[in-house]
Amino acid sequence: MLAEAAGIEKIILICGYTDLRYGIDGLAQQIGTKYNINPFQKNVLFLFCGRRSDRIKGLVWEGTGFLLLYKRLEAGKFSWPRDSEDAAHLNAEQYRLLMEGINPLHPLISEVQARKII
Repeated sequence: MLAEAAGIEKIILICGYTDLRYGIDGLAQQIGTKYNINPFQKNVLFLFCGRRSDRIKGLVWEGTGFLLLYKRLEAGKFSWPRDSEDAAHLNAEQYRLLMEGINPLHPLISEVQARKII
């Protein structure tokens, strides 16, 4: 996945809704002003999701400039934490869950999955 391939050391998920019409400057400004986090931290991936949960944007400062990432799912939706306007730090396992469509902050196991485990 991207986090392992790009040498990402920290992943910060921006909970709630983000206007994905924002580009690099708008997203970096939101990180700094709304969440009081320095967007110029090297190898930190910031993830954003809009109202349509089938696409996300990522922003990474590489030391010489920003890298803007965009992912759109052809089928399905991301299970994005919407209950908070905070930024959450994700570990590698939580990032993997997010990319598989599971809410990384409140993973729920369906009844069918629970029966398979038992």
